[in-house]
Amino acid sequence: QVQLTEFGGDLVQTGGSLRLTCAAPGISFDTYTMAWFRQISGKECEFVAAINWATFEQSYSNSVKGRFTISRDNAKKMVTLQMNSLKPEDTAVYYCAAQKSQWGDVEYWNGYDFWGQGTQVTVST
Repeated sequence: QVQLTEFGGDLVQTGGSLRLTCAAPGISFDTYTMAWFRQISGKECEFVAAINWATFEQSYSNSVKGRFTISRDNAKKMVTLQMNSLKPEDTAVYYCAAQKSQWGDVEYWNGYDFWGQGTQVTVST
């Protein structure tokens, strides 16, 4: 069974930073687009960022562009999300997701093959 495991979620003050990491040891990591989504309770899953498996091209939602950075280490099979200048509206459960060899439409959650269990990020005012 494929498992993606996220860690790094925490409580942080407005303006602070957090670094989320996702480990994916059970997949051919260097053939998967990796992405981060987030979900506020009762709302739809929202795309945050994605990174291409080979070119490392990145895509971001407008709400996080310039504040968040996604990166990956194919040798370690890990993807990270560096979150800076955090705002209360960034509060959500953050999920790591993997999509086999696809780069188009990365912002649509239903195109992903595997998901992590989520990690809570809370930004206090």
